[in-house]
Amino acid sequence: MKKTAFLLLSICATALIYVSCSKDDVINQTDPTAVGASVAIDAANQMDINTGLLVANSAATAKSAANVSGICATITVSGTTYPKVFTVDYGTAGCADNQLTRKGKLKITLSGPVITTGSKLTIERIDYSINGIKLEGTIEYTNTTTVATVPQWTRKVTNGKFTDLQGRVYTNSGTHTVKQTAGVDTPYVLEDNVYEMTEGNHTVTTEKGATLTLTVQETLVKKYSCTYISKGKLKVEGGFLKGVVDYGNNDCDNKFTYTHETGVSYNLEM
Repeated sequence: MKKTAFLLLSICATALIYVSCSKDDVINQTDPTAVGASVAIDAANQMDINTGLLVANSAATAKSAANVSGICATITVSGTTYPKVFTVDYGTAGCADNQLTRKGKLKITLSGPVITTGSKLTIERIDYSINGIKLEGTIEYTNTTTVATVPQWTRKVTNGKFTDLQGRVYTNSGTHTVKQTAGVDTPYVLEDNVYEMTEGNHTVTTEKGATLTLTVQETLVKKYSCTYISKGKLKVEGGFLKGVVDYGNNDCDNKFTYTHETGVSYNLEM
């Protein structure tokens, strides 16, 4: 049985998801927007990591840190040796990167080259928003590589907070293992990179106290050149919501599916 869900606000098109259901549908006991909020939160986290990687790449290749291609913000640098602190300032009026209007600042601290084992890329959000969606919290991206041909990082989110355009608040946290499976031979070229989230989970809690936990069930594939995850599955558990988010067959698109344990499926778009 297939039903259709509609995008209310997408992080990349407008910013969050809600599911339109009848009273007989599965969603009675848990705020269904938490599923869409979780997907949007993960997309926003990855966008900010990509910004951090662009900044780190500019530092590593000795390009002007104040003029990074793909970032419309003003960038300032503190420190000539590691650790280096970059302030990415989009301003109070904001500016647009890839049709996304960002406001506020990202404070990016780089303890060492991001491709070196042990180095940490830390991203702090300061009065920061994407398309009017307020984002708070800290992302730590730590290089945990043990095999040189398979670079690996731990992505940890703490004190995450997502406030949508209606004022609904979703707190979040989680840790994932990320491995690079393509583009390893060109460490300072990001466009050919492919990453896989092999394990981990994150928890989203609504302002009503409903909690949703999403755990990697099948490796998630994220191409640097794609805005969204293109393949893999997440197990969803929280209240009456028990099912799977499926990102599809590796297409670079904005579609995914939520299937409840009863077999009812909802086609979603970011």
